[in-house]
Amino acid sequence: MGTTHDIDTGGTEPALEATGVSVFYGQKEAVKKVSLVVPAKKVVAFIGPSGCGKSTLLRCFNRMNDAVPGARVEGRVHFRGKNLYDDDVDPVEVRRRIGMVFQKPNPFPKSIYDNTAFGPRINGYEGELDSLVEQSLRRAALWDEVRDRLGDSAYALSGGQQQRLCIARTLAVKPEIVLMDEPASALDPIATQRIEELIYELKEEYTIIIVTHNMQQAARVSDYTAFLYMGELVEYGPTEAIFTNPIEGRTEAYVTGRFG
Repeated sequence: MGTTHDIDTGGTEPALEATGVSVFYGQKEAVKKVSLVVPAKKVVAFIGPSGCGKSTLLRCFNRMNDAVPGARVEGRVHFRGKNLYDDDVDPVEVRRRIGMVFQKPNPFPKSIYDNTAFGPRINGYEGELDSLVEQSLRRAALWDEVRDRLGDSAYALSGGQQQRLCIARTLAVKPEIVLMDEPASALDPIATQRIEELIYELKEEYTIIIVTHNMQQAARVSDYTAFLYMGELVEYGPTEAIFTNPIEGRTEAYVTGRFG
């Protein structure tokens, strides 16, 4: 079982708390008894080598692993005092409140407007849709670039714009937590910088958990960092401490590039 650390949540209730979470794909244990606390309105980064369980753990937090054949999750994930894996919890509602942005931009084959409005529409949103679309695009730092072409296809946007549109689409359903699975790995350096700036702005209102293979990115954008290796949580703490004064030898080897 990996080392865990108490995280100072500033006296507030944590946004999310995982307790003894394991994930199995058939017989293979991909995540091994991970326990960690995610403070509200902070950015938590998951780092570690490919195949270490980062994305699998992330997908536990909004039950995306439910869609993977043969996947089984053990342990508890507490959100607002409720275990997300209790029998009476609706996974669709979980995904509305804990949104997800994927590695590759995945806009729908619809207009920019209809992409942004998609979630609110299927959830029966009864407010002023135009203002919600504008607000969501503004929060995703995209409004000024698309305000005059909301009827255009989302596919006409650049990769970086498409990813920000996907973030806007996630924000439009008013989640409390946003999960990001390597959101900039398919983007060029300029688009990546825009996404990082956006993450920094969004934590004013949202709790963000980001998986990244880019350690410099984790160091730039996150408040806390979790290092995973072979399915175990090796170390978790304030980002500065993880990168400059790690407790575990494996963490030190990874963050200094001497790993493996």
